[in-house]
Amino acid sequence: MFELIKNVNIDFLGKRKIAGMISIAVILVGLISIVIHGGPLYSIDFEGGTEIQVLFKQSTNVESVRSALSEIGYGDAAIREFGNVDEFLIHVKTSTRSEEQVNTIRETLGSINGPDSFEIRRLETVGPKIGKELRGDMVSAVLIAMIGIVIYISIRFQFMYAIGALVALTHDVLITLGIFSLLNLEISLSVLAAFLFIVGYSLNDTIVVFDRVRENAKIKRHDSFLSVLNISLNQTLNRTVITSLTTLTVVLILLFFGGEVIKPFAFALTIGLITGTYSSIFVASPVVLIWDENQKKKQK
Repeated sequence: MFELIKNVNIDFLGKRKIAGMISIAVILVGLISIVIHGGPLYSIDFEGGTEIQVLFKQSTNVESVRSALSEIGYGDAAIREFGNVDEFLIHVKTSTRSEEQVNTIRETLGSINGPDSFEIRRLETVGPKIGKELRGDMVSAVLIAMIGIVIYISIRFQFMYAIGALVALTHDVLITLGIFSLLNLEISLSVLAAFLFIVGYSLNDTIVVFDRVRENAKIKRHDSFLSVLNISLNQTLNRTVITSLTTLTVVLILLFFGGEVIKPFAFALTIGLITGTYSSIFVASPVVLIWDENQKKKQK
């Protein structure tokens, strides 16, 4: 394997307290943001309602669109600029399933600059019941994945390694959720897919480290567990960095050149790759060390 990083001897575990404080601070800021916003900002996939992507041929602003929609009872619609200039994404939370209601929205948009002054580029409608079911399925999918991970790692390694991996995965998901809340970005089905990818990627990185820890624990029996963890992290650092940089390059291309629709997915992946790499070093391993130290204290 190509070695980008050679013969390093970094005391990663010696920096675990500083890293822990940084992680806790970032997670707390994200959680506070989520509480202030009344929970994550869900897209139409989970909220239900109608989402319209509209492009105006003349100069238009968000206030004009909101004012027009307020006249027909949709003043609470979520409206944001999207893609090109004078292009907007409108999310009406009340489900407007009937063709008559959709036509009313069309007529209202036409009243801003004229009936032929806009183009509806996308229109999606999801019932509130379906949205609620999808939200429940989202939570279930993430929980089932994490439970499966705990069982798998407990069988392959030990229970303490499973706890370390679980804490690292929770860390990655909470930070990503918090950043989405701080930036007022929607959680959609594509973002959910990104979360599941983050869980898988972070787990893979963590297992590589744990596998090396298990090998070194047999070879260096007289060394302390802290020393074994540090040696293992340094030995896998080259692989971790190269894999992360390679994957991140592709994701950044998607983020900047993939278009507006795929941008939230790529942004979530970008955050997840960074936090996943960080957590496999500064979260999973310190948790395993703490668990091991507590077990030894109980035995004494």
